[in-house]
Amino acid sequence: MPLLRFDVIEGRSEEDLKRMLDAAHNAMVKAFDVPDSDRYQIVHQHKPNEMIIKDTGLGLTRSENVVVISVVSKSRTNEKKEALYRLLAENLETECGISPEDVMVNISENNDADWSFGKGEAQFLTGKL
Repeated sequence: MPLLRFDVIEGRSEEDLKRMLDAAHNAMVKAFDVPDSDRYQIVHQHKPNEMIIKDTGLGLTRSENVVVISVVSKSRTNEKKEALYRLLAENLETECGISPEDVMVNISENNDADWSFGKGEAQFLTGKL
């Protein structure tokens, strides 16, 4: 049920994007214990001048491979969030060649009433999920 939005600089191939989405999904399944079929991902591609991602004074070196992952999810423990950050960085580096310094993640939390998966229903509230 987490919704992931990926902001990247345009120019990645379909294969590269698929690998990135698969790597992120594998991290999500493991860190947040969601079913494999629970997959909601959206990619937004931008011109290089439309993404300015600095290092917040941490000494990070960003490249054109930078990816910003915004996660919308029900509340998770700090341990699960930290596991997700670690697994995303590891998977994206191993499977996509994206440096961990190029991976930025933020999580926004919400509640059961904030989700409708279709049919004009709040499935978490109706008990369908």
